[in-house]
Amino acid sequence: MRRTGSARGALLAVLALLATAPAWANDDLDFYQTVDREEVGSQDTFRLTVVVVDAPPNAQVQLPESEDFEVLSSSRSSQRSISLSGGGPAVIQDVTRYVLVMRANRAGRLKIPPSQITVRGKTYRTQPVDLNVRTGRLGPSPQSQSGSSLPDPFANLPRQQMPDPFGDEPEDEPTIPRGDSDLFLRASLDRDDVYVGEQVTLSLYIYSRVDLSSVDSVTMPKLEGFWTEEVESPTQLSGEQKIVDGIPYRAYLLRRRALFPVKPGTLSITPAEADITTGFLFAGHRVHRVSNALKVKVRQLPPGAPPGMANAQVGSWRLSMDVSQTRVELGQPVTVKVILEGVGNVKNVTPPKLTGPAALKIYDPTTTDKVAPQRNRVQGRRVVEYLVMPQRTGTFTLPALEFPYFDPKQESYEVARTEPVTITVEAGAGGVATLPSSPSHVADAASEQKNVLTAGGLRPVRYQAKFVAPSEPPWKRGFFLPAVLAPLGLLLGVGLLGGVRGKLATRTEADRGRQQAKAARKRLAEAEKLQGGANVGAFYAEVEKAVHGFLEARLGVPVGGLTRDVLAEKLAAAGANEERRSRVLFVLEACDLGRYGGGGNPAERQKVMDAAAAAMEGWA
Repeated sequence: MRRTGSARGALLAVLALLATAPAWANDDLDFYQTVDREEVGSQDTFRLTVVVVDAPPNAQVQLPESEDFEVLSSSRSSQRSISLSGGGPAVIQDVTRYVLVMRANRAGRLKIPPSQITVRGKTYRTQPVDLNVRTGRLGPSPQSQSGSSLPDPFANLPRQQMPDPFGDEPEDEPTIPRGDSDLFLRASLDRDDVYVGEQVTLSLYIYSRVDLSSVDSVTMPKLEGFWTEEVESPTQLSGEQKIVDGIPYRAYLLRRRALFPVKPGTLSITPAEADITTGFLFAGHRVHRVSNALKVKVRQLPPGAPPGMANAQVGSWRLSMDVSQTRVELGQPVTVKVILEGVGNVKNVTPPKLTGPAALKIYDPTTTDKVAPQRNRVQGRRVVEYLVMPQRTGTFTLPALEFPYFDPKQESYEVARTEPVTITVEAGAGGVATLPSSPSHVADAASEQKNVLTAGGLRPVRYQAKFVAPSEPPWKRGFFLPAVLAPLGLLLGVGLLGGVRGKLATRTEADRGRQQAKAARKRLAEAEKLQGGANVGAFYAEVEKAVHGFLEARLGVPVGGLTRDVLAEKLAAAGANEERRSRVLFVLEACDLGRYGGGGNPAERQKVMDAAAAAMEGWA
């Protein structure tokens, strides 16, 4: 009984296997090809799908080839399905799909050749596919769009209520070049129609379907007619997945630059070039790729611009003024910062110049920039710092500043303004109301006290008279003759002593002047030792003392309290020419500025040293 049951089970298994055998055992082969659309553009891609059902494992499939079409990518997928119906035997199907992403090489009515499959020496062919190709681009294929059957919950919302979170990304999609579909270089712009001075962002990408080892060199396009600013320059290759015409690529950013057109018209951007190594280690292969050229339409700014506005004043700007202190003592400097910040060409824009009354001496400013791009837009601040030195006491006003600019988003002219600043200058501890041209402290004769009574009060008009008898005449007294002869003897002795001392050490006025001049040059040499040090004020103070000492030696009078005009007159009277006078005044002016916070540049300090040495040399 056991042996009979085993034979029946084996027979049933064999019958079930024959019932569920694949269809190719009976030569029932399903083989066909289709396209996702029948009309495309010469720049569009389309999909050709070749399907074979129940092909044996050793079947050989030959996909279509034609000079009229270019195959950009291909993929293969297989699946097995088992269906049960009506209580009958199970039906097993093996389905294999070949998907080719293709592009036409020319326009016209083209035909895709049939695919072929060979099974046990017998060849099967699909039907050819007719395709109508037009010149240019007709748009994405229907299957490249969303194939979901679910309704779009945002379909009824207005477009303007849905902000694009990637609005700063390049809008134009890359086009796969012919012949370099696996690896190509692509340049793109976030916009191609702008105003003069408005930012255009240029991005350079590598699109690759192969492994990259390195980028050996990159040659950026010639950017004639643009002011450029680097936005992003990665030091390592970092790719992101992107779909181009339905084909997955790895996109690597090489450079991103901000371009500011400086003239209207249609400006051209030449192609970029790059040398790229693919593969790894010793299997690397170096290729050269050239990107696409670009054009930008640049519009002139609309009429109605405010006076004095330049093309760089485009963007969105804010203007402010920062004052270190508004109440100071005479002789103390004030730092004023004019701050221009916003979105635009930060490094090429010029803030308004600070002006003020004659009582406030404004020195040449220093400029610092801070650029911090965000979302590929150049923005930051430009700070112009002034040193303001009050010349006399009182209340003075720095006028308000204005900066006109053009806002490309609003397409209108705007003006950024500051408020006026009032500075109160008070007398210092010495009670001086005006600042002398030299920093030396000189007493003002006008401030001295006059008509002050002595401690003893008023003296009487005359003393009381006292009458006495006349005395003996002096020449009759005994001391008269010695007293008369004594001065003569003293004079003779002094003459003899002076002659002896004159021979030992004669020091005339000219000798003292030469000694003072020598001491001034020695002090200038000491100042040279301080030239490269961190204490800038000490250096300029030593130079000023050296020049003052030299001038006092040559002019014979103190010069610390003299104004620049009076000093120039005395130099002219002493025979100094115009060049020497200019050098002296330049050195003293530079020392004033250096002692109060300026002159930190080593080149400026060397220039002051050279001018001081030249002023001391060759004095007649």
